[in-house]
Formats: sequence, C-alpha cells, structure tokens
Amino acid sequence: MRKKLIFNLLLLVSLISCKASDRVKVTADATTKNVQLVCVSFYNLENLFDTIDRPNNDSEFLPNGANKWGGMKYNAKLKKMSYAISQIGIDKSPFGAAILGVSEIENRGVLEDLVKQPDIASRSYQIVHYDSPDRRGVDVGMLYNPHLFTVSNSKSYRLKTDDSTFLTRDQLVVSGYLMGEKIHVIVNHWPSRSGGEMRSRPKRNAAAGLTRSIVDSLFRVDAKAKIIVMGDLNDDPMNESCATILAAKKEASEVKSKELYNVFWKTLDKGIGSLSYNDQWNLFDQIILSHELVNGDKSKLKYWKSEVFYRNFLIQQEGRYKGTPLRTHAGGVWLNGYSDHLPTLVYLVKEKGQNP
Repeated sequence: MRKKLIFNLLLLVSLISCKASDRVKVTADATTKNVQLVCVSFYNLENLFDTIDRPNNDSEFLPNGANKWGGMKYNAKLKKMSYAISQIGIDKSPFGAAILGVSEIENRGVLEDLVKQPDIASRSYQIVHYDSPDRRGVDVGMLYNPHLFTVSNSKSYRLKTDDSTFLTRDQLVVSGYLMGEKIHVIVNHWPSRSGGEMRSRPKRNAAAGLTRSIVDSLFRVDAKAKIIVMGDLNDDPMNESCATILAAKKEASEVKSKELYNVFWKTLDKGIGSLSYNDQWNLFDQIILSHELVNGDKSKLKYWKSEVFYRNFLIQQEGRYKGTPLRTHAGGVWLNGYSDHLPTLVYLVKEKGQNP
C-alpha cells in the first residue's frame, strides 16, 4: 500500500508539472506550456518463446531444437527484453511506456514471466492477449501500466483470405482511458515477406484492409475517435498496404476528420529505420494516429513527437552486422541480444488542468 501511495504521488507531481527541460510546444503559436505527457510504444520481441513443447511449430525453440533453447537462454532473453522495455521513453516520461504493444510472443505465459522481471516489476504491467492461429504460434499482445491506462474493452479480429490454409496473427483492439480520454489501440503483426515482397503482398494488403475496416467501425460509433494503429506491418509507410489501403498520410497538415497520419513516413525518408535487411533500413514497426490525436482539439490529448528507440545497447557493435539491431540469434549463433527490431514510440501530451 505504501509503495502504491508513493507511486501515485510521484505520478501526480510528474503529470501536473513537467520539468522545464520537458516542457513542450503544444499550440499553433508555439507558446510553451506545462503539459501532461505519456509514452505509447510498440516492440517486436523477436521470438519470445518458452521452453515447453506446445502444439505449434516451436521446435527450434526447445531444449533439443536448433537453437538449444533451454532455461538459461529463456531467462537471459526475459532479462534483456525487460531491460530494454524499462528504458523506453524514460528520458521524457519517468514512468516509461504507459502502453506497449508487442509481437512475436508465444503465449500469455511468456508475457507473465516478462512483467515479473525486476527491471519492470514495479510498473505492475497488466496484459491483454488472445491466442492466434499463426502456424509458428506467435501472437500479438499489449502491456499497460494500470496507474496510467484503464482498459474498458478488448477484442481480437481474425484475418480471413481466399486461402483457407493461410493462418496468421489476429489483430488486437484494446479500448480504454488514457489521461481521462477514451482511446482505441489496434496492435498488429501483418503477414511476413516470406517468398518475396511481391508474392506475399496480397496477404499484407488483406491485413491492411482488416485494420481499415476496424478503424472505420470505430469511426462509425464516434467520428472523433482517438485511434492508435501500431505494429510490425512488414511493409514501409509508402507501400500500398499502408499508404493506399490503410490510407495513412505522410503530411500531418493533410489529415482530415476520420483520416490517419503515419508519424514515421518522414522518419524513413531520413534513412532511419527499425530493422535492417541486406544493408538497408526498413521501418516496419509503425505507429499511426487518427485525426483527433494530430489535428484535433489542442486542449485535449494530442500527438507531440515520435522516435525510433535507437540506443547503443540495442545495436551490434562489431562484426559483419555492426550497426544493426543486436538480435538473440544470428547465423545459428546465440548472441544473447535483444531483438532484430528496434522499438518505436510516440509521446502524447495534454495541457495541464484540461479535462475531457
């Protein structure tokens, strides 16, 4: 009880008045004001599997499998991922990510093990997760700090295509209250580029269509819905799935009512990505926001800035893959790293003293 009281007091101080260095410009005339600030993030955890043989294609992540995936490696992975998560957003928000969408997790159990790790245990992260039919057995999920976000509803949506044998990750929708305002978070892991980008493109386009239908259904209920689409989309912002089917725009100034803004399109234009393949950076790990979070009422919750969370400890420091994300395995060798993806995040702000 004492620990919770101290947390709430610290939270109140943080939200009521940010330090001078954390004050941000939130009005059109660039007037500097004290704001409430919160971090929302996404992270592909790269094959967070347990060591138990389950009825999915997890053979390489078993003690006798190709990766010799035993308790020591699993516990090391949990420690690495929890440390990375503990650092996301803390330079601006002392409590880190209030909401964290995740992908490539085997089941709810691995998330339960993750949130108990010492580096993040004090945040009391809660879990939203549904099992998906993906053949590899990987799902999406969401962690949230209950002191900062309250869940009101959640649902999992299944992608159905003309190919009845095709199985992929479900799309997770979580609704709730952040800084007293209703938001909807859609967590994705769209189909991979296995078999080639062009050959696999229709599957991602179908996934984008499902996401767009979810977005539109939320807008039908509330034309001013605050929606956050996040995930490993296995496409870049300018690809057809994102730019045309999901219709997430590059320029914030062009985003109108019921439209979406891709906060990372211009980031990739600068050569900054979240994963590297064949010496080229891609930005598959995207966060996309609805109009009300970008160009809506400036006294309410709104977008401030975005970031690919690039930190030296997450990066390979030597060898052939120097400068790219330090992953768990590479070329059959255990590197005791983090993930082949970097986290992405956005900061949302709200003027001090404003109520929904």
